[in-house]
Order: sequence, then C-alpha cells, then structure tokens
Amino acid sequence: MASEQGTNQSVERAMAVLATFLDGRGDLRVSDVAQRAGLGQSTASRLLATLEQLDYVERDEVSSLYRLGPAVISLAGVAVNQHPVHREARQRAQDLAGSLGLGANVAVRRGASLFYLCNFEGSLAPKSFTLLGQRNPLHATGLGKCLLLGLSAEQRRELVPRLSRFTQHTITEHDELDTALEAVAARGYATEHEELALGRACVAAPVLDHTGSVVAALSISGPLSAIDLASREGELGRRVIEAADSISNGLGYIGPSHRTDPGEETP
Repeated sequence: MASEQGTNQSVERAMAVLATFLDGRGDLRVSDVAQRAGLGQSTASRLLATLEQLDYVERDEVSSLYRLGPAVISLAGVAVNQHPVHREARQRAQDLAGSLGLGANVAVRRGASLFYLCNFEGSLAPKSFTLLGQRNPLHATGLGKCLLLGLSAEQRRELVPRLSRFTQHTITEHDELDTALEAVAARGYATEHEELALGRACVAAPVLDHTGSVVAALSISGPLSAIDLASREGELGRRVIEAADSISNGLGYIGPSHRTDPGEETP
C-alpha cells in the first residue's frame, strides 16, 4: 500500500509540474516551477529532468528555461481528435470562420468553466495564439451562456455562486443572468458584447446530442468593428444556429420528440 501511495504522489507531483505551464506566460525557471507547484526546488528539478527525458518538457539550451514538450502536443492531438464534438464541429467551424472572416469557436463545459475544443480565426479576426484547451467563465461569454442552458437556475447558482466582473458590461447578478438566458432560449442564440473583454463581441448557439441535452456551444466572435452586432446580429444569429444545428444532427439529435396524446387519433 505504501508503494502504491508513493506512486500516486509521484504522479500527482509530476502533473502539478506540468500544470505550472498552463497559463501560457512563457518559459519557466526551475524556481518558478517549484513555487507554482508548491514543491521544493530539488524535487521540482528532478521531476523536470525526468519529464524532459520523456519529452513532456524541453529545456532551452541557451537560457536553461523550460517549456512544454512535443509529447504533450501528441497527447493533446489524440485527445481532441477522439472527442465526438470536435470530430463533428471542426470542419463546420472552419468553414464558418472562412466564409465570414470572423472567429469560430467550439467549447464544452468543464465544471464551472467553458473549455475550448477548437477555434479558427478568419481574416477579420486574427489571433497570434490558439484558444484550444483554454478556459473562460460561463456567465461572461456567449458560449458559456449557451452551456448554462442545460442547467436549472438552482444548479447555476450552486455551480457559480459568485458572478465575477470582468468589464462594466459583465452580468454579475443571478436574476439578471436568468433573464438573459430566458432570452437566449427563446431566440436560439446568445450574444456577448464586451462582457469578458473590451472591444470584442460574439454570437453563440447551443449544440445538442442525441438525447437533446446541451453538450457544447459554437460561437462567431471578433472585434467590434468586424462583428458589428448593431447591424449584423440577425444575420450572424441565423448563421451560427444553422451551423450548430448541423453539428447537433451529426451527434444524433433529430429534434424534440412529439408524443401523440392518448385522446388523439393517429393520422
């Protein structure tokens, strides 16, 4: 049992070391990794050396700073390619980004955050980085609002008790969020206008699986000047709903069931 516990602790420490790189802020020193992972510097150094041998991290020969290695990319590629939502959504999101020149993003919910499965940037919404694998808050994004449709008001309050403010436009009260989600459910798409970051907006729609449950969301996003919600919301809402419906159909969704009332005659 002691050996098994020791092995588990080693795995946990190795994962803690890898997790220190998740904020994407750049290469790290051994001391940075040790501090972020809550480990002694000698322990962090030994773990990094082992992970380097296995290609999970790599060390710059000049600076001796560490970054994530190619083995992580291989694992991530396999994981995302095996995800059913990613398989169904990837081409449709890419086509949407190409035809509109805007960003197209697909996300699922992981606990109290949204988790990006893929994103593509059109010519009007370029980025120098990928959102794949990153997380964002649910209440402050169009994608997140769509993902919250799968929860009751009570479940939302339990999941995210406090709605953090990111800009002056962020929804920070649950009653206001409830009203916003009622509108999303009625029209079939959500909007986000500078609620997470100033200068950006998006339109998103939910993706359903074969049971009719919300399992993902698709958004069109970009800078305010390109997305122009004031004049294009209707058009973009229609486009994102069509694309999300296509992904839902690929996941086996065939629309709401229509039961025949016992008192009705079957035609």
